[in-house]
Amino acid sequence: MASILQAERGSEEEEKQPSLAAGQEEQQGQRRLSFKCLRSFQRKISEDNWRRQQDSGLEPGGKDPEEKKIALELLETEQAYVGRLHLLDQVFYTELMKEAKNGKIVPEEVVKMIFSNISSIYQFHAKFFLPELQKRMEDWSSNPRIGDVIQKLAPFLKMYGEYVKNFDKAVELITVWSEKSPPFQELIADIQKRKVCANLTLQHHMLEPVQRIPRYELLLKDYVRKLPPESPDRADAEKALEMIFMVAKHSNAAIAEMFNNMLLYCVPKVIQVGAEFQVHLRIDVDGIKVRELNDTQFPHTFLVSGKQRTLELQARSREEMNSWIEAFQDAINRKEKSSESFKTAVHGPEMGPSALKTEELGRRAPQWVRDNLVTMCMRCKDPFNAIVRRRHHCRACGYVVCARCSDYKAELQYDGNRLNRVCQECYIFLTGHVVHEDREGKHKGILEKEAAEISGRSLLCSSLQLLDKNSKGGTRGWFVIPRDDPLVLYIYAAPQDVRAHTSIPLLGYQVRDLPQGDSRHLFQLVQSRQVYTFVADTEELKRRWMRAMARSAAGITHPEEDEDADSFDEAE
Repeated sequence: MASILQAERGSEEEEKQPSLAAGQEEQQGQRRLSFKCLRSFQRKISEDNWRRQQDSGLEPGGKDPEEKKIALELLETEQAYVGRLHLLDQVFYTELMKEAKNGKIVPEEVVKMIFSNISSIYQFHAKFFLPELQKRMEDWSSNPRIGDVIQKLAPFLKMYGEYVKNFDKAVELITVWSEKSPPFQELIADIQKRKVCANLTLQHHMLEPVQRIPRYELLLKDYVRKLPPESPDRADAEKALEMIFMVAKHSNAAIAEMFNNMLLYCVPKVIQVGAEFQVHLRIDVDGIKVRELNDTQFPHTFLVSGKQRTLELQARSREEMNSWIEAFQDAINRKEKSSESFKTAVHGPEMGPSALKTEELGRRAPQWVRDNLVTMCMRCKDPFNAIVRRRHHCRACGYVVCARCSDYKAELQYDGNRLNRVCQECYIFLTGHVVHEDREGKHKGILEKEAAEISGRSLLCSSLQLLDKNSKGGTRGWFVIPRDDPLVLYIYAAPQDVRAHTSIPLLGYQVRDLPQGDSRHLFQLVQSRQVYTFVADTEELKRRWMRAMARSAAGITHPEEDEDADSFDEAE
C-alpha cells in the first residue's frame, strides 16, 4: 500500500557516469533510462555554461569573430551527431533487421517500432543539413551566413516529433524483448562492446535525437546574440531562430506528452545516493482505469487498474485522493483524444469498464483481495489456518484461495501468455477444459452469502467487536444487515469472506444503550435470556447500529416505515 506517489528525479551522478549504470545495473538501468536522462538533460541545457567544453577544437586566442566560432561549433557538433545517427541506423537498426528477417531473434515489426523514423532523420542530416553547413562554412569569407540555410531546412525538423513520442515505448520494447529473446539481448550487447559505441548503451545513443533540437535552439540564440547589428545574416538568423523555436516547442510538447503517458510507482532508495526514489514499476496510461474504493478499514483508498498491473493506493486525505483521481482522469482523457498510431507495441487492446468482468479474465491484471480480509477460501469456503492451509492468489481474478482450489495453470495475456497459478473457475473459463468437481450439486446454505457482495447493498456494514458472556474478551468481525434480508444480522470473520460464521435473526430483540466504559462504545441486543454485547469504534457508529438494529427488531424493512423505529432502551 503506497501512501504517497512520487515522480522520479534524475541524478547528476548518473548523468556523469552512464557507463557505470549500464554495467552494474543493466536491466534496472534500462527501465529508468529515458526518464532520468531527459530530466538531467533538461537541467543541463538550462545552464549558461553548457557549451564551455565545446570550444576545445578552436585555437586559443584565435581572431575569428564570435559568430563564426559558434557556426563552427554547430558544424562540428553536427558532424559528431551524424556519426551517432549512422550508428543507430546503419549499425543497430540494420543488423537487428537482418536477423529479424531471418526469423531468428525478434519480429521485423518490433525492430521498426523501436527505431521509429530514425532512417529518415539520418538521411536528412547526412544528405542535406550537414552538406549545406559544410559548404557554407567553406565559403564563410565571401558569404558569412548560416541563417538562410537553417531557415530553409528547419521545417523538416518537425519529423522529430514522431521520434520523441515513440522514444519511451521504444525503450520499453528493448527491455521487454531483451527478457523474451536472449539472442536479441546478446546482439545488442555485442554491438555495444564495439569501440564506436564508446561504452554507451543503445538507449543512450537513442537519446541523442531527443536532445538535438533544444541544442540547435541554444546554439542559434548565441549566434544571434553575437551577430553585429549590421551583419547581413541578422534578418535570416532571427527568422531561423523563430522557426527553430517553434520546432523546439513542438518537440517539448511531445516530451511532455511522453511523460504524461506513464504512471511511475516509486519507492525510497535503500542507499540514498543520487535520486531519493527509484522506479519500482510503471503503468502505461493507455487503457488505465481509476476509481475510488469505499473501504472503511482503509479510508481515502483508490484503485488504479492497468493492463499489466493493478495498484490499490491510499492517500493521506480525501482531498489528496480526489486530486490524484482527477489527475489520472485528465491524463486518461488526453490519451484517449490523442491520435497516436503506436498503441499496441507492448500492451493489448482497450478493455471494458473498470471492474474486472468475465471477458477481461487473463487480459487485465486483477485487483488482489488482501489476505487479512478473508479467513476462508473464497471458492470452496474451507477455513484457513496457519499450519496446513496456506493462502494463494488467483492471478486471473485476484481471489484468495486455498492450495487445492488454485492447483491449476493457465496462460494469461497480460503477463505475456506465461503460465500462472489460477483458481478452478478461471481455469475452466480460460482453457475450456472440464474439471470433475466433487462438490458439484451442493446448494448454498443460509450463511453462504459473500461478505463483499452483500456489503455493497446493505443497510449497514462495518467492523464491530462481539464480547463474550463476561464482557471482558471477545472477537472482532465484519457485521452486515443486507437490504434483501433486513431482519437478519450476518457476522463474518473478515470483510471479504464468502461465508458468514454466525447469523442473528433480529426480529423481537430489544436494543439497549450501555454507559461508556473504559472508553468503549457499548450496546446490547436482548431477548429473554439471550444477550449480545457489542463494541463500536466510535459513538457515532454505535448510534447508527442501534438505529439499524431497532428498525430490524421492529420488523421494519423499508426506510419510509421507520418514523417510530428510532426508540431503544436506555440503560439505568
